[in-house]
Order: sequence, then C-alpha cells, then structure tokens
Amino acid sequence: MSQIPVDDPLFEEFRLSGLELENRVGLSPMTRISATETGRATDQMAEYYARFARGGFSLLITEGIYTDEAHSQGYADQPGLATDEQAASWEPVTDAVHEEGAPIIAQLMHAGPLVQGNRFVDRPIAPSEVPPKGEPLEAYGDSDEFVTPRAMTDEDVEDVIEGFVDAARRAEDAGFNGVEIHGANGYLLDSFLTEYTNDRDDEYGGSPESRVRFHVEVVEAVREAVSEEFVVGIRISQSKVNDPDYRWSGEEEAETVFGALSAAGVDYLHVTEAAITSPAFDSESGPTLSELAARYGDVPVIANGGLTDPELARDVLETGDADLLTLATGALANPDWPQRVAEGRELDAFDPEETLQPDASINEFELPE
Repeated sequence: MSQIPVDDPLFEEFRLSGLELENRVGLSPMTRISATETGRATDQMAEYYARFARGGFSLLITEGIYTDEAHSQGYADQPGLATDEQAASWEPVTDAVHEEGAPIIAQLMHAGPLVQGNRFVDRPIAPSEVPPKGEPLEAYGDSDEFVTPRAMTDEDVEDVIEGFVDAARRAEDAGFNGVEIHGANGYLLDSFLTEYTNDRDDEYGGSPESRVRFHVEVVEAVREAVSEEFVVGIRISQSKVNDPDYRWSGEEEAETVFGALSAAGVDYLHVTEAAITSPAFDSESGPTLSELAARYGDVPVIANGGLTDPELARDVLETGDADLLTLATGALANPDWPQRVAEGRELDAFDPEETLQPDASINEFELPE
C-alpha cells in the first residue's frame, strides 16, 4: 500500500492467532456460483480473489464452500471441499492470494434447509421438519420454493460433523490459512440456534445452551483435527437470508452463544447483520451485535454489515466493538478499497447490475483489467 495514514485505526497492524495482518480490513465471504458443476475452483476464481489481495485487503474469507457429497451443497456451481480433487483445485487460488501477500480463509458451509441446488440428494436436512420461511434467492438459481427438510437423526449429526472435519483438513492441505465455520444466515448450524426452526426435545433443542450445542461440537471437532497454527473462526448472525427480521430473545441469549463459542476454541467471532452498527434487538437503543460479541466473547471480533463508509468503519474499531471488519458490497464496488481510503481517493458506489445480475456468478467486471 503506497501510503499508510498516521493514527488511523483502519491501518493498524493486527495479530489474528498466528496471522500478522497489515491492516484491520478484510474481505467478507460472499456466496458466488462460479465453480465447475462438480464443485472445483477455477482459474477465474483465483484471479477474483487475488484482485482483492492486491487491492490491500489484509485478510480474505472465501464464499461458502460445501463440506460433503450429501446434504451440504446449497447452490448449483458452488465450490466444495468434499473431495481431494476439489481441494486440489483450490491450490491455485491460495497460491495466487499468497503471492499478493495476504492470507486466505475457507468458509465451510452446510446449507441445511436452505437448498436451491444440490446434485447429490433431493431432500434437505435440518434440526426439525419445519418449512423454511421466505423464497429462494433469484441470484443463486431458479428454484421456485424451498423444500421442507426432514429432521436429522443422530447419525446425520455425526455425518455432518465428520464432513466439517474432513473439509477443514483438506483446506489446510490446499494451502488455506484457516477455516471459518458458517454458523449464520439460516443455514444448517444457524437453524439449530433459531427457536422456530428447532423444535427438538433432545440435547440439541430447547434452551439457548442446548441450541448452540451443535455449533460447539462442530468447532471442537474441527479445532482438534487441524494444526495449532491453523485459524478456526465462526460466523454468526441473528438474521437469515430468508428471514432478515429474526432476532434472538435478548442479551442473555447473546451471552450464552458468544460465551459458548469462545470456550469451544474459536480464534475469532465474525458477526454480521445488514447494519452491524444498529442495536441488536428490536429497540431504538442498546448494544450492537458486535458489541455483545466483544462483551461476552473472549476472542477477537470481526464486524460485518454496512461498513463501506470509512468514517463508520473507523468508529466501530475506535469504540472497541470490533477488532477487525470485513466488506462485501463495498469490496465488490472497490476491490482496492483499502488502497483508495489510504490515499484519500473517492469510492465507487455498489451497482448490483454490474455484479449480481443476472446471477451471482463472477463476471468480467470483477476480474483484473
């Protein structure tokens, strides 16, 4: 980066577990559908991620990557880490990013009930047989409606955990610097945490302590399976892609969730909402979700959601509500956002017509000139 502003929290160095980050600005995971039909990463994807590293983002987190050849795939042409062949296809991606000087983390995702394209099975799984709210996302396929999932058995629970573990091992072999477990946005892990999608009466249902148990078991299993220096994080939200208005019961539930995940061994908590600086619950005041994560967690907090404006981003870091932040649409519009902000250059506005139409695949606009 050509100029480093003095006393600017955005450009302070930060140590995330064993990773030395040059600034506090990372790339948010954004689900894309540009892999091959068989879930392999492509040269186009390597160019896509390298562009953000070259633009000054100190940490990249990939799109959601499915973990097994059963129920985890959520979208057609979604990349996987379910096989050794898929893992090998990611090596050019991690190499390209490392050549630009940035670490890259693989987000491991199990779609759970929110499936729009799965080439392995016809019916999704979830904690309970509850039809998902809302409608499928048009940018990620042409599904007319969600399929009602079947309730998971004890064997399903074991298989899912094993899928996360195997995918994490493959990610480390493929050169990733860590994994982020997708525990947010209505996908499988989050559907265990959500009251109305989880009506189980076993150890995974009922109280917040029981509903977060599946998150904890996945984290613990992955942490045990990978090397000590390999980063293991988790992404958490209240809202979902199909239900943006859902909120937890209150601050006590936040204390339970963030406390349990910290104790399970994550290296960071990545919290996301459409507007991460807004109060976490349905009121005009009160703590934000990132503030609650910092209050009740015992690990670094990454904040995501509506932080494209540099002043707003600085405020989140200066208040101590987060240690790092990630950008999504702001990064798509400005793949060199850190460089532009460091040099005082104007930022471009996000135009979904250029990036997410007609679908969420990577297009030529997003690749290096």
